[in-house]
This record gives sequence, C-alpha cells and structure tokens, in this order.
Amino acid sequence: MIKQPKTYYDVSNCDSRISVNQGGTRSGKTYSILKVLVDYCWENKEAGSFITICRRTLPALKASAMRDFFEILQNEGYYTELDHNKSDQTYQLFGNTIEFISLDQPQKVRGRKRNILFINECNEIDFESWTQLSLRTTDRIIIDYNPSDEFHWIYEKVIPRDDATFFKSTYLDNPFLPESTILEIERLKQTDTNYWKVYGLGERGKARSLVFESVGIVDQIPENAKELVLGLDFGYSQDPTALIKIRKHDQELYFEQLIYTTGLTNQDIVREFRGLEISRTADIFADSAEPKSIEEIYRGGFNIKATKKGKDSIRVGLDLMRTYKLNVLSSSLDLIKEFRNYKYKEDRNGKILNEPIDTFNHGIDAIRYGLIMKLQRPFSGEYAIL
Repeated sequence: MIKQPKTYYDVSNCDSRISVNQGGTRSGKTYSILKVLVDYCWENKEAGSFITICRRTLPALKASAMRDFFEILQNEGYYTELDHNKSDQTYQLFGNTIEFISLDQPQKVRGRKRNILFINECNEIDFESWTQLSLRTTDRIIIDYNPSDEFHWIYEKVIPRDDATFFKSTYLDNPFLPESTILEIERLKQTDTNYWKVYGLGERGKARSLVFESVGIVDQIPENAKELVLGLDFGYSQDPTALIKIRKHDQELYFEQLIYTTGLTNQDIVREFRGLEISRTADIFADSAEPKSIEEIYRGGFNIKATKKGKDSIRVGLDLMRTYKLNVLSSSLDLIKEFRNYKYKEDRNGKILNEPIDTFNHGIDAIRYGLIMKLQRPFSGEYAIL
C-alpha cells in the first residue's frame, strides 16, 4: 500500500464527530481529506450518503478542493462525465452524492441536510456559517486550515468541544514533496519568522494584517483616569448596538464596553442608558448616518450628538487612536474580540491594503465616533472622521 500523508490516517482513524486539521503549507491535509472521502464512498457503495465540500468563495473552491477531488478521481480511474453534474456542482460517486458549495451563497449554507461536511480553509468563514452548516450535518464534520490567525473562533468554540479531535501536520508529514519544495519552505526560517511558524511549523501565528497589533488588557481602570466621552454605534438584527465608555490618562486610553447587543430599538437604547445611570449631561457621539435615531435618543433625555463627517474618515480616526496606548477592560469581552480580529484587506497576492475589512468593528467604530469629537482638531468647519 502506498504511504499517505499524516492527515489521511488522522482523519480516516478519527472516531470523533469533528476532525480539526491544522497544518502548514504543503502538509497534504486537503488532498488527504478528499482521498478519505473518496475511499469512504468506495467502501460504502450505494449508501446514499450526502457529502458537502465547501469553501468561502467559489473561485477559491474551484482552484483548491474541487480541482484536487477530480484529480483523485482521474488518478483512481473513477471519473465519468455521466456522473458529473457541472451546473449543480455535484458528483455521484458509488451511490453517494458529493456537492460543492461556496459560502458566499446564503441559500446554500442553509440548504439540505448532509451526512458528512468538509470545510476547506475553515478559518476564512464566520461563526454563523459554521453554525448553520454544522446544524445540518448528521454524522461527521472535517475542517482544515492554515493557522495564520492568532485568535479565531475555531480555537475558542470548536477545538475545546468534547466531540472534537485536534490534529496538526507540517510539510514533513507529506511523503510526496520533492526536495526542492522542502528547501523552499525551509527558507522561511531566514526570511520571515511568522510565516515559518505558520506555514512551516503549522503553529498559530500572528496575523500580519491586524489593524491594532498591541492593545493592553487591564483588570481595572486607574482611579485618576478621566472620563472623556461615550461612543455609540447603531446596529439591530445582524450587527450589535455598541456603547463604549472612553477614559484617558496621560497618553493612554481606556475602553469599557457598556452595551454590545443586537435587536435594540431606539426606545430600548434609552432604557439601557437609564439602567446604566448614564448622566443626562454626558457627551455621547454616534454615527451621523442615523439622524432619526440620534434625535429620538436626544428626546429621551440624553446629550447625544452626531459625529461630523470628513474626508478619509476611517483612516484618520484609526491614526488618531494609534497616537495613544490603548487598553481594554478585561470584562469587555466583545470589544477585546474585535481588537484581536479587526484586519486590513489583502489582495489576491497577499498584499495588505490600507482599507479595513468591514467586520469586527462595531465597538471600534463607536470609539472612533467619540474620540474624533474630543481629540481631533477641527479644520474648515469639519472634523476628519465619520
């Protein structure tokens, strides 16, 4: 029998409902998982099993798992055009159905039930997609990913589960790699230590694209820190309404999460303010795109105002935050999560762009709204932020 990469044996011998496969580059994890699924179909002919293979976007899926899957079928002599429905992205394999879906299609995520689920590069998707997919999977879930994120919901909500087994692999676990590829990977030791940690050793690294790389976590705020302002970001069904209290001492800012909740109407927000005993004279600044909400809360008896717009608002606000040492109260768990996951966009070649991804930013946006009105100098009658 031909020896397979380590992941093949990890997955095929795993008795847990969830198989978590973390690995560096060229460890053979994706190819091995697909080989396990093909072998499963061979060993369970006419079982009628429904298997979903997915990734965040269709182009990425086609260029990775889908390409490898059909390569395996060709190599094994299993592929026939008759069994391949290219319009539905499905394949009938020995009386079992394989479907390929991308998670940028919500109707697919909330589609039919399946027996087995494989999420390729699972760290690319959000927790809501994971939840919807896992709820519709009756038997096994297999995920793989490169550990390029220092913090991720996989580490917090999947690996600790008692029905999950964690496996790690590296390029050294792939017996098919040529020597030239091994040498290229090992050059990362000298060129980029973080890349070497993630893609060479298969260990959790530090995200290169984090907007804020260093944020302190404090158990209490210094007594001599002055209350500066409150920032409010509106949300409702999908996005939370976030209220952040901002304090300042010397060149340090301290943030405390007071509200971080979905489903709040303006009347609910007023009641929350009253319950928090927020002073009627305290300065509160909110997103100027919500004038009606601001007016309703103002009529509820609070000193809330719109943050004025300006050119290149997000960048200027983030630059202002960087002029201070930032600290978050340890009980502000949602805000801590935002700072650990708020990233810049990257292009298809991995180049980091000067534009943050519009997620993990509700509390951070609230901070921007408050800070710019208190700490940014006005120019031409306007402020430099939204």
